[in-house]
Amino acid sequence: MSNTEYQITLQPSGNTFKVEGDETILDAALRQGIGLPYGCRNGACGSCKGKLISGELDYGAYQERTLRPEEKAAGKALFCVGKPCSDLTLEIREIGGSGDIQIRTLPCRVEKVEKVAPDVAVLSLKLPAQERLQYFAGQYLDILLKDGKRRSFSIANPPHHDQYIELHIRLIPGGQFTNYVFNEMRDRAILRFEGPLGTFFLREDSDKPMIFVAGGTGFAPIKAVIEHAMYEKLDREMVLYWGCRSLQDLYMPHLPAQWAKEYPNFTFIPVLSDPKPEDNWTGRTGLVHQAVLDDFESLAGYQVYACGAPIMIETAQMSFATRGLPEDEFFADSFTYSPPTA
Repeated sequence: MSNTEYQITLQPSGNTFKVEGDETILDAALRQGIGLPYGCRNGACGSCKGKLISGELDYGAYQERTLRPEEKAAGKALFCVGKPCSDLTLEIREIGGSGDIQIRTLPCRVEKVEKVAPDVAVLSLKLPAQERLQYFAGQYLDILLKDGKRRSFSIANPPHHDQYIELHIRLIPGGQFTNYVFNEMRDRAILRFEGPLGTFFLREDSDKPMIFVAGGTGFAPIKAVIEHAMYEKLDREMVLYWGCRSLQDLYMPHLPAQWAKEYPNFTFIPVLSDPKPEDNWTGRTGLVHQAVLDDFESLAGYQVYACGAPIMIETAQMSFATRGLPEDEFFADSFTYSPPTA
């Protein structure tokens, strides 16, 4: 490990912090309670993207679709994988609140596994008797596997309803952990996790109406955020677009339908991209982001919270910007998957 230490100055806040040794900028910021936005922590989702104003940076390993050559040429960088080669000045929007919550490593017991669709399981995890996980609705945790690998899953229940930690897990072909969950896991199995993680959570300092865009199990963190907003009795318009392939993939349709009955400011719009003939589907079809574009000529006065596959997030962000959505009012959690095991 290098003993070199560099100072990072953030704009526009003026906050400073040190990066030691071989740390990434994000790791150093989190260690010192600086609230930088982030999601995957491995250069795949783009949540931590900011601008290099001055100094030299080792950009680290990232996916080119996440930091395109023209963005890099314009000074953009990913701080979850970037490491300083000198003192740096960076421009990035900081987040208040997330730095106040302690990231912990805890054991948990699998209380229940419920198969809610052919390829979706809902896990209920029980913490040790005297423990409670403090987190923001929308954050995620990392399941720590015995071989040192991690698997990230969003927490699907809001903080006020924390008897169990609820995870929505999609079966990934060739996926080491998801195959274990679906085919081998026994009741009362013990797991370890680290959390809470991520900066996908409700911005309660705004009174703007909110549009939620979920793809598949991207419904999980959005479920937590909406249930938290309702618990807090927030008087803001909320519209949920949930995109799935066919009817069986819409694995909890009764829940948002119930919200719509109970909460006058909430609207639920399911969108199927490839409904089966036997679905007899008469609702909306096509891509979920397009359904939003079809319904809103202007997004200038809105906040958007989107969660799903990276291509959905990227397409939504670019297309919503053309409808006037401010860049700093788009909040995303991009579900990046680990490569399958051989």
